[in-house]
Amino acid sequence: MTTSAWLLFITISLVTALSPGPGILLAVSNAVAWGPRKTLWSSAGNVLGVFSVSAAAMAGLGTLLHTSAWLFAVLKAVGAVYLVYLGWRQWASKTSMFDTPLPQQSQPGKSNAALFRQGLLVALTNPKSILFFTALFPQFIHPEAPVLPQFLALTSAFAACELCSHLLYVLLARHTNRWFGTPRRAQVFNRLCGGAFGLLGLSLLRLKSPN
Repeated sequence: MTTSAWLLFITISLVTALSPGPGILLAVSNAVAWGPRKTLWSSAGNVLGVFSVSAAAMAGLGTLLHTSAWLFAVLKAVGAVYLVYLGWRQWASKTSMFDTPLPQQSQPGKSNAALFRQGLLVALTNPKSILFFTALFPQFIHPEAPVLPQFLALTSAFAACELCSHLLYVLLARHTNRWFGTPRRAQVFNRLCGGAFGLLGLSLLRLKSPN
């Protein structure tokens, strides 16, 4: 993979991971209820789910990568439309993920295994990561190179971005959740994130087929 393609993948991964979704909401609520250390277990389950979804997407890449140029163009367009759609939805949103008050008191203890399963199920049923891998992975994989190392590198990079986003939102939830609750600041946050998605969707159209 070229340096520009790798940087594009990392940027898309970061913006996708930072976009508020079920995994982040779970991390935030667990951090407030049981503390940041317990949240690591649900985040670990989330990472395993990411690898599972990625592996399922990879299973069908061999055929896709050796098909005609028009099919690659279709896949690229699907990925771009998906990113632009996420951007439009985030841009148009008038609320913030911090609008819902978080619990202020610790709840009864929950086992690490239960938190791990919770994070795993959220990742396995999260359409964001499912669509991310199935729509975008084929455009960053080179068929002439071994697939397994590429799979491990790309998935590990995405999983690392997910963990970083969880950590960031946990810190935000504990210290600045009221700041994001104002309508004006929520709108600025949503439009910055939405604009980033739209730009990434347009830049995806410039990618060339690895075939």
